[in-house]
Amino acid sequence: MKAILHTRYGPPEALQFTEVAKPIPKDDEVLVQIRAAAVNPLDLFLMRGAPVIRLIPGLRTPKHRVLGCDMAGRVEAVGRHVKQFQPGDEVFGVTGFAGGALAEYACAPEDKLTLKPANISFEDAAAVPVAAITALQGLRDKGRIQPGSKVLVDGASGGVGTFAVQIAKSFGAEVTAVCSPRNVDRARSIGADHVLDYTREDFAKSGQRYDLILGANVHHSIFAYRRALSRHGIYVIVGGGFARILQAMLLGPLLSLTGSKRTRFFIAKIDQKDLVFLKDFLAAGKVAPVIDRRYPLSDAAAALRYLEEGHAQGKIVLTVEDGNDA
Repeated sequence: MKAILHTRYGPPEALQFTEVAKPIPKDDEVLVQIRAAAVNPLDLFLMRGAPVIRLIPGLRTPKHRVLGCDMAGRVEAVGRHVKQFQPGDEVFGVTGFAGGALAEYACAPEDKLTLKPANISFEDAAAVPVAAITALQGLRDKGRIQPGSKVLVDGASGGVGTFAVQIAKSFGAEVTAVCSPRNVDRARSIGADHVLDYTREDFAKSGQRYDLILGANVHHSIFAYRRALSRHGIYVIVGGGFARILQAMLLGPLLSLTGSKRTRFFIAKIDQKDLVFLKDFLAAGKVAPVIDRRYPLSDAAAALRYLEEGHAQGKIVLTVEDGNDA
């Protein structure tokens, strides 16, 4: 089969579109013929490798040679312990941290998949797992969103942000989206009650207070976000530059010990229960993935290059033609 091979850490140009062996599912795994996959910041991290990893002898060669986590496709075969799926089922989910989705076939644990709603495309389904579950868990589990909550989504035009706006609205929140000028209309179209163009208005200086702030693309200091919280507000950081994330990880727990405001950082856990939850939202039309660009699998390097530029409006999806031979 064809796959995007990742044999050394480096830029997108180091990736190879080449032949590799088709994977064989383990007892608890499902072999999926990929029809679409999506790229995430995690793929960039794994592609380039952390500096400390690249300096350690023996760790300079990537352990997992095929990138990609989000995917959708048809079940080709199942392991002997798999009970929920059978060949021919249309599914979506993740392959796991080991990657493998940027290929014509990939294996995934049974509990990291769910059936694809019949009314959405493979491309839309592939755009969902990591970004939408991050938004869902950030709002519901870490942010304790309630009907009537005043929610601000900073970075509302990216993959996580576009899902966060829609999911927050589905929970009955009053949503303010922060984005660039070119994304103002898009933010309104997906349901935001208020939209702030960050080049013209700084929410941290507006005097408005929010019960929940979801930082999908963090540009302010942790102190600025906390100032914009209501008395019992919660600031949840799910994305942004390394320095801002490190600041939240180090200072957040300490600052949360004083007063009633809370700061939380987390990494989403992809579980089947939340995939099913989102599947129902997709089927009901409560959530619709925003896809910025589509690339063929062979152009994965271009897709990752565009993601790395940081200007994507929603998700970036790779498509795989049906009927590929292994």
